[in-house]
Amino acid sequence: MSPAAGDRIDPAAVPERSLSTGAVMPGIGLGTFGSDHIPHGQVANAVDAAIEIGYRHFDCASVYDNEALIGEVFTKNIGQTVERNQLWISSKVWNDSHRAVESACERSLADLGIDVLDMYLVHWPFPNFHPPHCSVDERNPDAVPYRHEDFMETWTQMEALVSRGLVRHIGTSNMTVAKLDLVLADASIRPSVNQMELHPHLQQTELRTYLRENNIEAIGFCPIGSPHRPERDRTPDDTSPVDDPVLQQIAASHGVHPATLCVKWAVQSGHTPIPFSTNPRNIRANLEATVSAPLADDEMEAITAADRNCRMIKGQVFLWNEGQKWQDLWDEDGTIAM
Repeated sequence: MSPAAGDRIDPAAVPERSLSTGAVMPGIGLGTFGSDHIPHGQVANAVDAAIEIGYRHFDCASVYDNEALIGEVFTKNIGQTVERNQLWISSKVWNDSHRAVESACERSLADLGIDVLDMYLVHWPFPNFHPPHCSVDERNPDAVPYRHEDFMETWTQMEALVSRGLVRHIGTSNMTVAKLDLVLADASIRPSVNQMELHPHLQQTELRTYLRENNIEAIGFCPIGSPHRPERDRTPDDTSPVDDPVLQQIAASHGVHPATLCVKWAVQSGHTPIPFSTNPRNIRANLEATVSAPLADDEMEAITAADRNCRMIKGQVFLWNEGQKWQDLWDEDGTIAM
């Protein structure tokens, strides 16, 4: 299904974020992780529709296994629907390539059909990885805790990509204040962004404040709470921001779905959401949320008060010891678990 001409939103009206380098990044992107169950071709079709609707920021990753099909969409559109310099294209090095960052980046570039990435991220701060569709109990026998020396070896390779002109900016993902403190002390090129889970039920205020103080842009994945996340990440205590009565009431007063309200809150809060959808109507609604009338101060305050500290993407499959709790991945007491 292609969007109608009247569904297009002027990309110039969409908010932008100024990075520490002076570069300007669109303040909303389309995520491309199909949560292990959306066919790759359907994700690529969503990217195609999103370009036509007015999106200019696309968040990709090698582990999503759909970059080649997305690359065909970019090739079709660049020079026709849009120019390359109007797009912001990101990818990520997967955990099994921490020692081979250059070749991983070159593979993503080839798959995406472009010569340079606007942003390249270290997907997780651990080399631990897992097979697709694995269970919550799956463990890599070679899994290890965060080792700063190893991470900095990976980061040095990331910096070399900038020197080679393969990527314009580098960043981190799924990091914590404790880990970022170490990276910022040792990095020659500081991360421009940190990608993290962000939605009204996980607002991560402390980490967002830290990023702002260090001139690092926060990019928020799962901005509506990831209702279709893999089963391994679900626990009985999970809450849903789209089912929150406070958000539902505010959304109704604006005539939008609570999911759209979550995206609107994200942009107005000052970070960059990357919602995923394959439905052109929802794709457009998310982009429209960035250009429609802002939420009132009391509405923003009510959403702030709705925080539940509920993490949806817990990451259990990256744990390194038997009997560990997933909280060990997130340094919740301010120290790095070993």
